[in-house]
Amino acid sequence: MPATKSSTDDKGSVDAVAGEALDKTSNDLVEASSMVLAPVSQDEPIVTRKELWSYYMYYNGDNGVGPLGFSMTLFQSLATSAGYDPVKGPGSSCLAADASGQCVLPWGGGTKAVASIVLIANGVSFAVMTLIFTTIGSAADYGTFGRWLLFAVTVICWAAQFASMSLTEPSRWGLAMALFMVGFISYGATLVFFAAAFPRLARNTAHARKLREKYEAGEVSLEEYEREESLEKNRISNISTAHSNIGYIVVLCLNLSLLLPLNTDPRVNNYCLVLINGYWVIAGIWWFIFQQPRPGPPLPKGESYLTIGWKQIWLAVKQYKKLPYTFIYLFSFFLLADGLNTTGTLVSICQNDKFEFSFLQNTYLGLAQAITSTASTLGFWYIQRYWKISTKKMFVVTNVFTIIIPFWGMLGIWTDKIGFHNVWEFWTYNVIFGIFQAPYYAFSQTMMAELSPPEYDNMFFGLFGLSNRASSMIGPNVIQAIIDKSGSNWMGFPFLFALCASASLIIWFGVDVHKGRRDAAKWAGDIRVKRNAAGLSGEGAKGTSGGLVKSD
Repeated sequence: MPATKSSTDDKGSVDAVAGEALDKTSNDLVEASSMVLAPVSQDEPIVTRKELWSYYMYYNGDNGVGPLGFSMTLFQSLATSAGYDPVKGPGSSCLAADASGQCVLPWGGGTKAVASIVLIANGVSFAVMTLIFTTIGSAADYGTFGRWLLFAVTVICWAAQFASMSLTEPSRWGLAMALFMVGFISYGATLVFFAAAFPRLARNTAHARKLREKYEAGEVSLEEYEREESLEKNRISNISTAHSNIGYIVVLCLNLSLLLPLNTDPRVNNYCLVLINGYWVIAGIWWFIFQQPRPGPPLPKGESYLTIGWKQIWLAVKQYKKLPYTFIYLFSFFLLADGLNTTGTLVSICQNDKFEFSFLQNTYLGLAQAITSTASTLGFWYIQRYWKISTKKMFVVTNVFTIIIPFWGMLGIWTDKIGFHNVWEFWTYNVIFGIFQAPYYAFSQTMMAELSPPEYDNMFFGLFGLSNRASSMIGPNVIQAIIDKSGSNWMGFPFLFALCASASLIIWFGVDVHKGRRDAAKWAGDIRVKRNAAGLSGEGAKGTSGGLVKSD
């Protein structure tokens, strides 16, 4: 059995050896304290063309049309068909020509609006994501666990999408809710755990390694190296985001091949979900074939994959004074992502009501968003590369429109002329969202890669996933309570506007990416030297958790 505790004598002996080793490596500690660059292991293979393209193709298939869009539409459609108009009472139809526009379902001994039930499903899903990211997210930094974790959540998402063929009757709205949640949770997990591979991948491209060699040879300055390496990260992030949107276009066009000729078939929506999920399987499987091994250190002795994540996060959070800009960004992005994700859900609910849950209309709207997203991602990248603009400045531009969207919806409280009441507004929303929010995802990911301590990518991207995906366990629950009390979907927009605006201001004025990047590299370097000096090297000596050394 692996020992989980040491005797007092053993502990004293380890402390003595560690102390002696630390004394002998005081010069190393001084050197580490001045470190400003992420380490690059020469043992890690250089990224091949096949590996990079398989990375892009996974994003191409994992575009979210099924688990993020159509699954929710199918769930909301079945729930609305199964519900009744509270004005006319049980037995009435929410879809009748003279319906009041309200729709409720039996819920917990009473009733609840269908829109509130959809938001509850979102909120619970985000809460489960929180548990996943905090429990096993950072465990993916060890060995090959991250690789197999991504494979597992991907297969679960595929299975949930294929199971949607069973959702053919309004009475199955409960099953639709369950499958939507399983698919949505596993989809969110795929995004986070796949994104965690991005920093290590970007550090090992042939161009990045050549840049490092030039810097170490004194051929380029530190500032030039950091700028060019940042652009290399942005290149991969923007191209992968563009591929996600290209995949979005492809699957929507595939949908039209079914929706147009089979528009009278009651199961055509189910066929569409199976088709686009099959596309993801074909596009995404190559990553698991061509991904080269870049394993992390072995799991420390006496530790468990189910508990080490919490220990790592706790020790990392205790270091917030040494990583101030990393944690300010994580906190503010938590609020921003909560506001934006919930805004998207609320607009989708209004859109589904307006277009009567039509997969065909949603496909046309999705195409408008996908085409503009692809063009804008490549356009933003060209602008950034040509003028050498920093990641933060590009991100700030996208934040402005993140604030405008809930502000526009808020106007719908006082007038029916604007504020997501008209068909043209949903077309405009999808175009604006495509132009500015696709680059938003690319730049936010690059910002996180800049501020993450090297060798702890999964831990900090797990926290980033907590901010990006799991944060929205708050917004949906607040908004559903507001909708239940007011009876109006539009009353949720003021809260979302305030959330997005406050978060954006913190990012604009409170995050110094340049200094935060150097803090992160120094922090990781200090820990690595202390760990090696104490003879730890990930072997799990006492006083550590997950390779982190406890510090004052």
